[in-house]
Amino acid sequence: MKLFKSLLVAPASLGLLAPMAVTANEVTINDFNAAEEIAVTNSRIDGLEARFNNIEAGSFSDTTTAEFGSTFYVGTIDEGDDGGVTTFTYDFAMDLSTSFTGEDSLAVAVIGGNAGTTAVDDVMGGDGTEDILTLDGVSYTFPLGGFTVTAGDGVGVDDLNTGACAYSAFTDTISDCGTSSVGGEADSAVAVSYDFGNGFTAAGGVGFATEATGVLSDEDASTIGLEAAYTADTYGVSLAYTDNDEAGGDTSFYSIQASYTPDAPYSVSAGYEFDDDDADSIFLGLTTEVGPGSLSLGASTQELADDHDDNYMYELAYSYDVNDGMTVTPGLFIIEDADDDEFGMVVTTSFSF
Repeated sequence: MKLFKSLLVAPASLGLLAPMAVTANEVTINDFNAAEEIAVTNSRIDGLEARFNNIEAGSFSDTTTAEFGSTFYVGTIDEGDDGGVTTFTYDFAMDLSTSFTGEDSLAVAVIGGNAGTTAVDDVMGGDGTEDILTLDGVSYTFPLGGFTVTAGDGVGVDDLNTGACAYSAFTDTISDCGTSSVGGEADSAVAVSYDFGNGFTAAGGVGFATEATGVLSDEDASTIGLEAAYTADTYGVSLAYTDNDEAGGDTSFYSIQASYTPDAPYSVSAGYEFDDDDADSIFLGLTTEVGPGSLSLGASTQELADDHDDNYMYELAYSYDVNDGMTVTPGLFIIEDADDDEFGMVVTTSFSF
């Protein structure tokens, strides 16, 4: 009898428990809503992306670019009986540029390094800032009615000059085909250029002294520059004039540059510069491809550079690319001086990245 009752009660008990089990399962599944969970996850991902985009926007805009460069100078200068010593200096440059319209450019230049402390640096140039970074210039370049205009600190009156020098200078002393006096010494300027579209270009600028003495006033040592140039496929000629008050008094400089660049792997450049006092400098240079690099040979008188009409300078250098971002240039130069001749040997290593 007891066994018979148990057989009757068991199915009934299972019938009562089954609906309870189904209800429990329904509650558990209903508690997990897949759509809501995915929405929450997506919301969190969107928040992270927004934060990341804010970081990117704070770093660089889409139109901002940065270029970096550094040059090492290792060399020595032997001045007559005074034996030279080997020195090592370096400089660093960072150029930032951004555009607001696609046709303009806001440029910021930062320099650093100690390349301004040795006799080698006096000839080679380089940025000497006592191992600190210095703001070297801020300028804005934009089109205006067919003209190109640039203005700012660190701008020279000749910044938009076309020029006609094709020579790859080794030393700073005879750079720009020996016409380095043209352009003046103003620290800030406004320069304008116009391209006539048939090889002819014109440029001009007004530079201002660093002191706050007013613009184009009697106290302001302003600088005025003008240039006209013609450039063809294989040759070019330029004429430039600079009225440079900062050089002392009312000093004017005039220059002529010319270059010939045929299909052959070489170019010939010449330069002539003179001032109001009839002091002048003459330059002649050759740049040609040799093996994996290029050879530069230049010669110039130095009357404008050091006030001696019987001084000459010669340089010879070979430049080759080690890779896309590294260039090594060994070279030598001779400066024939009225007192002591100078002989220098320098190796420069330039990095761009």
